[in-house]
Amino acid sequence: MDEFVSTFTNRLDAKGRVSIPAPFRAVLAKDGFDGLYCCQTLDQQAVDAGGNLFRERIRELLARYPAFSPDHDYLSTTLAGDSEILKIDPDGRVVLSDKIRDYAGIADQVTFVGQIYKFQIWEPQRFNAYRDEAKARLRALRQAEPGHRAVSADSGASG
Repeated sequence: MDEFVSTFTNRLDAKGRVSIPAPFRAVLAKDGFDGLYCCQTLDQQAVDAGGNLFRERIRELLARYPAFSPDHDYLSTTLAGDSEILKIDPDGRVVLSDKIRDYAGIADQVTFVGQIYKFQIWEPQRFNAYRDEAKARLRALRQAEPGHRAVSADSGASG
């Protein structure tokens, strides 16, 4: 598979290293990027991470705005200028910088969340709260869809 899927929580070791989940490492290896490209998310206290495909999506986003325009500069400052490339060691671990750990509020555990072409790095409790919010928003979107019909517990197939 060449997409980041699923959610994993791993501990930081005494040296501040954390193992990237094996399925995510496999996707990065296929992608061919040497390292892990990381930048702060635009609207959460988490970090977006990935390889070449993620970087290509950033370039596609930036291409929507004229070069040197204020919006292009704001996005490129955040997604490129404020980014980091982390080295992945032979055991599949990375050292999260103080900047990443401080921004995401990470202390001793890290949650990795697959998002198809990228993944996010979260402090586990913050991610749990975000996931609850995401599910609530998804339920609201589904109920707002044309033709959506709520099924009650007492309805269903009956003879």
